[in-house]
Order: sequence, then structure tokens, then C-alpha cells
Amino acid sequence: MDLTLKIWRQKNAKAKGTMETYPVKDISEDMSFLEMLDVLNEQLINDGKEPVAFDHDCREGICGMCSLYINGQAHGPDREITTCQLHMRSFKDGDTIFIEPWRAAAFPVVKDLVVDRSSFDRIMNAGGFVSVNTSGNTIDANAIPVPKPDADKAFDAATCIGCGACVASCKNASAMLFTSAKVSQLALLPQGKVEAHERVLNMVSQMDEEGFGNCTNTGACEVECPKGISLENIARMNREYLSASMVSE
Repeated sequence: MDLTLKIWRQKNAKAKGTMETYPVKDISEDMSFLEMLDVLNEQLINDGKEPVAFDHDCREGICGMCSLYINGQAHGPDREITTCQLHMRSFKDGDTIFIEPWRAAAFPVVKDLVVDRSSFDRIMNAGGFVSVNTSGNTIDANAIPVPKPDADKAFDAATCIGCGACVASCKNASAMLFTSAKVSQLALLPQGKVEAHERVLNMVSQMDEEGFGNCTNTGACEVECPKGISLENIARMNREYLSASMVSE
């Protein structure tokens, strides 16, 4: 396939970015989207030009690093996949493909297609964990029974890879789906209930401090999420937050 790529280029966070055009030829439909970008970068390097910076790590749909906005959709046209799982057979010969970074004030551009998602790390640091007292005897986790429906929902929430597609696809750049998934995976388990009130208050507070927008239940986040995280988690987090707010007053 021969393609025309329209790619966002930006030297750093303070520089003014622009869309630049790059033709690529003889792209196999069996290539992944990132392999296609590798071909482009090899071409640019051979021509003595600056390669396009983009995030990637595992290339197996696990790490969430490969976050690209492709033709106006987070991770591209296919559903419930990451960018590294997107293959070029999803496009046609002669297509023009627009490739941009996530667009959110809380995700500032580092360079080209790379954005700083450390705001997610700070939300997790605010309470996305279970504190364990390691002094004395620790109870085996398997000794605490968990109802299977709750365990299944917790596992489903825990599949969130923190890629930020929910933020990028939301008209308000809301991080509610990410935060609620991280709240839910612990709130549904007995081990997480001890710190439940403190957790949800701290994580929501940090989310607001990072500058993410509010949820208006549009649902784009769930549609674009590569792991299919459900909006039910947002409802659960809202209930947890209301309950915690009443207790803390």
C-alpha cells in the first residue's frame, strides 16, 4: 500500500506544533501501525531527517504506552484494541491518515506524538493501593472469601491499562473512567474496604487538581477504551464518593 501520513510534529511542550506530510510506500497490510511508523522513521533517518517520536513498549496491548489519535479516533478505527494491535489492513491503498497525540491539558505534549501522562501516576499515588501492615502475622489473601460476581467485576476494572484513551476521546478531557476503574478494582474487594472512604476522596481530589474535566455521560470513553472498561465504574465511584463525603462531614 502507498499512503499519505499527516503527522503532528512538535519539538517540545513549549514549541508550536504543526501537521507535516509524509508519503510512505510498499506498506504491507500485515504490518502493525507501529511497524508502519518504524518504516517511516527508518526512511527519515536515511534521509538525514528527525524521526517521529512516539511512545511504545510491549507492543502486545498490555502496557498502554502506544497512545495515538488516528483519523479522529483514539487507537484508530478498530474497537477494543491498542494502537500496537491495529494492523494496516484496516486502511486502504491511497488513504491519507491523520496521526496526532492525545489532546488534553493534563497530558502536555513532550515531543511530537509523545505526551506526559504522569498525572495518572499521581492519581494512583493518592490512593490506588491497599496499605498492608507487614509487622506481625499477615493473613493469606486466599483466606478472605470474595463473592464471584464481585471478583469478576474487580478483575474487569483492573484490566484498565491507563493508556488515556478515555481522556483523549472525552469532549471534556475527563479522567473519570480511568479513576473509577482504579477505585472499583479495590472497592469491590474486602481488602480494599478498610481504606475505601479515604481512597476515593483522595483520588478524586487529585484528579480534579490535575485539571481533568467533568463527566457528562456521553459514553465516548467506554467506546474508545481498548479494554472495554464499563461506565458502571463511574456510577460506582460516584456512590463511593457520596458515601465517603457524608461520613467525613
